[in-house]
Amino acid sequence: MEEKHSFIARMPDEPGSLLKAADIIRRHNGNINRIQFNRRIDKNTVFFEMTAGEENYRQIREGLREIGYLQSNIPPVNILLFHIYLPTPHRPGALYDVLTACAKAGADVAEIDFDDTGRHPDRLTLRLNVIESPRIQEVIDSIKSRYRLEILEYESLGGALDETIFYICFAQKIRPFIGEANDEFLLSLLGDLNHVVQELTNRGEDPRRVFNQIERIGTFLTETSGDGFYADYQQIETPDGSSLSCIQPPGGGSIFIFDAGSDRLMIDTGYGIYHADIERMLHEIGLPGYRGISRVICTHADADHCGAAGLLPIPSYLHHGTDAIIECNNRGYGSRSQDLILEAVYTVIINLFSRCTPPVERVIFPENPMGRRGIFPIIDTFSIGGFRFEVLESLGGHIYGQVFLLAPDIGLLFTSDALMNFRSLTSDRQEYNSIADFLVTSVNVDSDLARQERHALMALAEEIDSDMKKIGARCFICGGHGAVSVLEDGKLVVFGDISHYRHPA
Repeated sequence: MEEKHSFIARMPDEPGSLLKAADIIRRHNGNINRIQFNRRIDKNTVFFEMTAGEENYRQIREGLREIGYLQSNIPPVNILLFHIYLPTPHRPGALYDVLTACAKAGADVAEIDFDDTGRHPDRLTLRLNVIESPRIQEVIDSIKSRYRLEILEYESLGGALDETIFYICFAQKIRPFIGEANDEFLLSLLGDLNHVVQELTNRGEDPRRVFNQIERIGTFLTETSGDGFYADYQQIETPDGSSLSCIQPPGGGSIFIFDAGSDRLMIDTGYGIYHADIERMLHEIGLPGYRGISRVICTHADADHCGAAGLLPIPSYLHHGTDAIIECNNRGYGSRSQDLILEAVYTVIINLFSRCTPPVERVIFPENPMGRRGIFPIIDTFSIGGFRFEVLESLGGHIYGQVFLLAPDIGLLFTSDALMNFRSLTSDRQEYNSIADFLVTSVNVDSDLARQERHALMALAEEIDSDMKKIGARCFICGGHGAVSVLEDGKLVVFGDISHYRHPA
């Protein structure tokens, strides 16, 4: 039985290399479904996806391994930049000796500069890539035995990359973002990332920018968790004596905790990577952490809204579509974006980098509507502290399975990522959120439906606000990102004060 397989070939930058690999695949009846090679990124790395029987695939891998083309691990990389001072007058063969020493140690020359009529006639500058760390010393010792050497740079992760080892260096750079991952997993992830780069490059994007944005996600989340964590928050009293807290972490969606005496509700959880930071913060701003929360509502399957649910020993309530997306690990599921590689791979990236831990104990909302609020079906109701909440099913504009919550008697409307006050986002949050927009071209899987949802939610907010004004209160619009807001002249305006929290030094 033929199946799809993928592998990475690392081959010499010389005529006929690609043909050799293709011939091995042909001879063992492999059918190439995808191939991507861009010498502007990496002169030596080619990505293959192919269909073949299991035995044929084994023979293809073995054939590539025999000629040294199969990349089966991510070796450490060292970048070495140094000056070599050649004796004057120059003797024939001096440069040859240096290059021979480099070649014997497996070092690849990335940059060379020498001019005996220039300002430094005795100085040769070399930048080398050494794929295996222990071999750096071989290069140094061999050259030092003959010439004076001045080391300028010595980097272990390839900050001064050139296009001969780009993918190896990139894999090493993102390794810290994904925990304990073996080389086999990392190579598979590289193949997925390359597919994203191929798709976005075909749409006119700069491939280097794609890699930079992917790395930026991991860097941002790492730098803003733990000691670097900060947040903005609001604490709002509702007309009946209950309270609502809105937490805006550095990246990702807002987290809401509704306190009604001894009964507490949590709406969305934020990223898993921020879970411990949020708990510490809650205690420091006068709340009892996660204690007393009886249920968690996951409004949709994106990692910034449900990614810490599995870290809470509390039932999580969610739409059957959210449950399906969590299981298949593709945020495009159930929409016209389902088969787009950008949606599928972005889900993998963000879930890995953000330490996504989806809910374990899941309670699925009913599928049969019990009524409607405007265009939205009411699929469930529940009470917290005696306050009635309605669960409204979205049309699936942002993501399949998204739900909204409405507590009509106290004027709370949770609109998730369908409606939010973008102007309340700080510049760092706007920049971070723009990464997802770039990598998937739109965070909404169906922009037409998303637009329809926004208009309907604004109309619903105006209706509830009109009712609340009769009792001297307001409708609080709680978007999936940004601050809790109210309507003023048809626009969302931040309600009350926003406080700032930073992890204590």
